[in-house]
Amino acid sequence: MQKEETFYIGYVTKTKGLKGEVQVFFEFEDYDQLTPEIIFADMNGKLVPYFVASYKLQKNSTGYFYFDDLDHIDKAQLLVRKKLYLPLAEKPDRDEDEFRYTDLKGFTAFDETLGELGEITEVHEYPQQFVATVLYKEKEVLFPLNEDFIIEINEEQKLLTLDLPEGLLSIYLES
Repeated sequence: MQKEETFYIGYVTKTKGLKGEVQVFFEFEDYDQLTPEIIFADMNGKLVPYFVASYKLQKNSTGYFYFDDLDHIDKAQLLVRKKLYLPLAEKPDRDEDEFRYTDLKGFTAFDETLGELGEITEVHEYPQQFVATVLYKEKEVLFPLNEDFIIEINEEQKLLTLDLPEGLLSIYLES
C-alpha cells in the first residue's frame, strides 16, 4: 500500500496497560464514522498493516485499540508517535458542497500585505482551531485558519486570501 492510496487519520499517543492496548488521537474530523479493520502505520517511511482486533472510540477525538499480534506493552510501544492511515476506499462520503478547512491542503495562501506565502502543505486540527503549514522563504511557518484572518476562499483557483496579523510570520523568519 502506497501513501497516495491512503488518508491520514491520526497517530498513536501512548500505550495503555500491559496487554498491548494503544491510545490513538484522531486528526481526521469524522473519526466516529470510521470502521477500521486494517490500519497502516508509517514505520520509517513504509506503511505497515496492523489488523484491528477491537477498538473503542471516545468523545475527545481519541480511541483505544487492540491489534492482532500486539499482545504486550513492549510490542505496542513500537507504535507510539507513529502516524496512522486507512485505505482511501474506507474514507466516509460527504456532501459535495461541504467544504472544510482540511480541504485547503494544496491551496496557495496569499496574504494581503506579504503577497504569496506558498502552497499549504498541511492542515492540522487542534482543539481550539485549525492551523495551516506553508513553506515561506525556505522556512516552515504555521498560521491559524479562522474567520478573522480569512478574506476569501476561491475553490476554482485553489487560492486562500488572508489578512494575517502584522509580525505573525516574522517570528519564524528571525531564527
